[in-house]
Amino acid sequence: MKINTKLLPIKLHYFFFMAAVGPILPQLPLFGKDLGISPVVMGTITGMLPFTFLITKPIFGLAVDVWRNQRKTIFTFVILLMTISFGALYFLRLPTPVTFYFQFSKNAHLDSCPNATVSVLCNSSCLTKPTNFAASVIEPQVFKVCFLPVGELIWSENFTCDFICTGDSNLSKQRSYELFTFWSFIMLMSVGTIGFNIVNSISDAICFDVVDNQNLYGKQRLWGSIGFGITALIAGYVVDFFSNSITNYAAAYITMLICCIFDLLVCFKLKLPVIEAPKNIFKDLKLLFTDRYVKTFIVFTVFIGMLDGVIIYFLFWYLEDLSTETHTPNVKLMEGLILAAGCLGAEVIFFFISGKILQRLGHVHCFTLCFFNYSLRLGLIALVTNPWWILPIELFLQGPTFALSYTTIAAYANEIAPVGMSATMQGIAAGMGDGTGYALGSVFGGVLYRFLGGRMTFVAFMAFGLTCGVLHFVLHKTVLKCDKKRDYETLD
Repeated sequence: MKINTKLLPIKLHYFFFMAAVGPILPQLPLFGKDLGISPVVMGTITGMLPFTFLITKPIFGLAVDVWRNQRKTIFTFVILLMTISFGALYFLRLPTPVTFYFQFSKNAHLDSCPNATVSVLCNSSCLTKPTNFAASVIEPQVFKVCFLPVGELIWSENFTCDFICTGDSNLSKQRSYELFTFWSFIMLMSVGTIGFNIVNSISDAICFDVVDNQNLYGKQRLWGSIGFGITALIAGYVVDFFSNSITNYAAAYITMLICCIFDLLVCFKLKLPVIEAPKNIFKDLKLLFTDRYVKTFIVFTVFIGMLDGVIIYFLFWYLEDLSTETHTPNVKLMEGLILAAGCLGAEVIFFFISGKILQRLGHVHCFTLCFFNYSLRLGLIALVTNPWWILPIELFLQGPTFALSYTTIAAYANEIAPVGMSATMQGIAAGMGDGTGYALGSVFGGVLYRFLGGRMTFVAFMAFGLTCGVLHFVLHKTVLKCDKKRDYETLD
């Protein structure tokens, strides 16, 4: 087999870059949970972040197109910034929990709390399960229990109970959010996630600059899926192996650091072709967005982002609810297997064959097909009664949904981009899909999930995907067909 050395660096970049974030991205909410951040706060943050992609992706894409001689410098700088931000998360720690003991008799009375209380978790043979008690902080790291649910106690023969309690710190829950640790986590997670998304869109622009034929794009991008799936699975297993009562994420961070170092070395070796710079980039953009084909493409890119966003944000939530209803064990193992199956199954295959599908169907019809594929995937998820059935659904349908739509959007954006504006157009397309689309999917998905439940939420988005597919097809066969045919369009 002959290896194309020209395309080897871009393959290696996709592999090492996605392998670096594989152990980190899926675990970010759990990092926050370990730091005491509530699900509501975490959900608010992850819901707001996609809106920043709408701004940062086009800005950095524009910068890459304007300062073409510094493309590699900008690219490697963002990778380095992402690495530092995610890596620094490892050093964030809340104060070490303090363990203390106390004894309570049936006829005894607890003293009142002299100041604000904190919640301490206590265990005892008198309790059927660990229970939260209220305690007062006498001095740093010294607690005094001042309230316990007496009615829940099972008294021993001598009418005394011995308790072992754990307190998180000498601060109340409200004040804990003022800790440097909390704000550091928010800043580092946000910068790292934004950096990851910027590199994603710039990588696609560079890939199209490097390949001779845009139909070869998917064969390069599939190496990212392979890298992500492998490290997410392996690092997850190693983290579980070395963890005890406290999760040890060291393996995940070490994996990320090693892969980022290799990725930076690959990027230094990456040879970018000389491409004509745009003469008037803002004038070209203005003309571009007066075209009805382009405006239609942008709107439906948002719709694809909404369909993908509801799966990203609510699939595991629905899976855990379904596991509780059906009393299915090993839900975390199931989530890891689903993540690996999605990346290493049909996703890799469809990235590989996406070029031929695009060549056969054209961008427009391929885009329409993606909506129908998403509708099928969401409908099957809504139908399952056993959470394990989600595994084969993700194994076979993440390819014709995520991989095919990702390739179609990237290739379509590259086709309609004026000369020298590939990175700008990739940033705009990715910002609308991963930014606006994900955010709207999260918001509407959350509202529907709250009032209709998980199953009906996926049914609603299944209907939305079907409607979008029909509408996209009809528009291009009626209204848009009457427009002057652009030389970059493949409508047949």
